[in-house]
Amino acid sequence: MMIYYMILNIGTFIIYGIDKRKAVKRKWRISERTLLGAALFGGGLGALLGMYLFRHKTKHWKFQILVPCFMVLHLVLYVIAVRLL
Repeated sequence: MMIYYMILNIGTFIIYGIDKRKAVKRKWRISERTLLGAALFGGGLGALLGMYLFRHKTKHWKFQILVPCFMVLHLVLYVIAVRLL
């Protein structure tokens, strides 16, 4: 399970960086649905780091609220899963 979270968070961080680069170059972008979906499915930490390190999507209310919520949700789920095992 830890490997799943590590891979997903690294991947999420990378797609936030790619989207920021594409935004600067005014090219085709990664959809907000994909960015938020990656955070929802366990990449919340990678999304949050990507948002602030790349200064990307930090002014959008959806990202300011949802990304930290998704991160906390998965942290709670992870702690519960570890305790049950």
